[in-house]
Amino acid sequence: MKRHPSIVEAWFGGQPSTLRGMIFMLVAGFFGTVMAASVRNLTSDLHPFEIAFFRALFGCVFLSPLVIRQGLGLLKSRRMGLQALRGCLQGAATMIFFTALSLAPLAKVAALNFSAPLFATVLAIVVLGEAVRLRRITALAVGFAGTMVIVRPGFGGLDLGSMLILINAATLATTTILIKILLRSDTSLTTTIHGFLFTLPITAVASLFVWQTPSWPDMAWLVAIGVFGGLTHLFFAKALDDAEVTAVLPMGFAKLIWASVIGYLIFAETPDAWTWVGGAMIFSATTYIAFRERSLKSLADGRP
Repeated sequence: MKRHPSIVEAWFGGQPSTLRGMIFMLVAGFFGTVMAASVRNLTSDLHPFEIAFFRALFGCVFLSPLVIRQGLGLLKSRRMGLQALRGCLQGAATMIFFTALSLAPLAKVAALNFSAPLFATVLAIVVLGEAVRLRRITALAVGFAGTMVIVRPGFGGLDLGSMLILINAATLATTTILIKILLRSDTSLTTTIHGFLFTLPITAVASLFVWQTPSWPDMAWLVAIGVFGGLTHLFFAKALDDAEVTAVLPMGFAKLIWASVIGYLIFAETPDAWTWVGGAMIFSATTYIAFRERSLKSLADGRP
């Protein structure tokens, strides 16, 4: 049976695959930033924990047709305990991230979130036993130096928003390592669904302590957050499907541009020069690590 192209493929189907992947990553960054701005806007009415609960709820609703179509066998996991741990950490990371959005400028959130791959690289060395190389250590040092440039802990102390963003980045890095382990036995779809399923009760319990019934306008924002979040995942997955990670990764720096523009237009926020300098240092370090690992893998596989 002839497969009809998706809306995404219809939009960009005529472009070379690498170019499509780069465009998809740019669009994913835009929708992710719009979602963050929507959360930031809604925190004036609802607690971040409650917003995180509805985000998880709409995520489950979004994925439910897949479970209905493929059956409950999709939920079977060989490592349910690890799935539960990863889901709980994902729920905690979501609540931390949404709380940080209510405290820190969008551009700073975007810049500091670039540090997540740095934490993941450190954990991969410690937990997965990946090789430690001088160039990787140098890149890590540059990346973490960029983090210090942004937060500048010696100048007035580390603010709560920046601290929460870094905690969120470290938590996301941990879930990344857990996902790598889980994908050895479970499919990516099963892992994604369990992430939402275990996030839902964690955020539900947390939201009970701060619950406030959303108004209809607030509910519209919550739905929009769910839609923007779903579009972010859709375009991100398509980017990785159409092009190599090293090709699309540099497009991620556009998140800082999106965040700066949206933050200025909606919240009258103007990022300082240190945010741009530190963000560039962090992003350059993570991009270099990705390119370096690709080169080493190509050499190991005997490819040029």
